Amino acid sequence: MASKRTTHRSVAGKKLYAVRDANGRFKDIQTYERAHRADMAKNAKAETSDKAKAAKSKAVTKTSKAKVVTKKAVAKKVVAKKAVTKKAVKAKKAAPKKSTTKKPS
Repeated sequence: MASKRTTHRSVAGKKLYAVRDANGRFKDIQTYERAHRADMAKNAKAETSDKAKAAKSKAVTKTSKAKVVTKKAVAKKVVAKKAVTKKAVKAKKAAPKKSTTKKPS
């Protein structure tokens, strides 16, 4: 079980957390800022297990969806490439040829 923290103020005015042992002596004194940062870095056991379960289920669905999406994307790219090349061939055939010789003036 976590120890109860009492709050104090330092000479500089910063908020402090003090943890006492069974005899009432100070076991640990920390600034609020550092203690809060340490608390935020830790995850509760329930939170961690929920996140792991959610990540596992997401990973399964994500990979199966990704495979389907990539197959569809590849098929679309192939069709688009064919259409672009057909247009380019038609444009080349339709363009009139330019003469390379200059006319004297």
